[in-house]
Amino acid sequence: MERHFDENLQALKYHLMKMSAMAEVMIADAIKAVVERNETVIPGVYQREEQVNHMQVEIDETCLKLIALHQPAAGDLRFILGAAKANAELERLADESINIIQRAQSLMKEPALKPFEIIPEMAMIARGMVRDSLHSFVNRNVDLAREVLLRDDRLDDLKDSIAQELTEYMTRDSAAVSRALNLLLISRYLERIGDHATNISEITIFVVEGRDVRHHADQKVEG
Repeated sequence: MERHFDENLQALKYHLMKMSAMAEVMIADAIKAVVERNETVIPGVYQREEQVNHMQVEIDETCLKLIALHQPAAGDLRFILGAAKANAELERLADESINIIQRAQSLMKEPALKPFEIIPEMAMIARGMVRDSLHSFVNRNVDLAREVLLRDDRLDDLKDSIAQELTEYMTRDSAAVSRALNLLLISRYLERIGDHATNISEITIFVVEGRDVRHHADQKVEG
């Protein structure tokens, strides 16, 4: 029975990592649609969203079965409950990729507003946060989780920078307003992806240490 539980727990970790990898690809392709105005990647993002939605249901069912059949104790129980929460965060951040794609489709109808610098950097940071937050969770690595929390500040700073830059564009040229607003929304969606990754890292700290660090920014990076 114990071996069966361990095997199911490993399978749960594998499926979470697979879902995370799929979300990463969705982010990368969504940003490619924005920066390169590449329409060919759009159908794949929508298809992966459907797969992510199916995986979310399957992972939730696995978590419930593990609890019902094995009645896990403290640490394992926290991990399974954390997995269900992380699963929901992954599904939500994948949805943000769909939001980005929709803005990209609007942008493709108009001339490019400006060369892209900040948005690709934000996307790179957000993807790294998603990947590392899941690695921290499945490996119960609180040091890596805390590193992810720190990166969220950089993402927020970049969003503020692009907001200032795009506001200047809109002030100078009324014809740029719709394009600038779409880019502002994209930066906001990337920030939200970082927020979901941050939530997963906070879940990791709770699972390992039994300590809830939500809403306590001064405690997030302490040992």
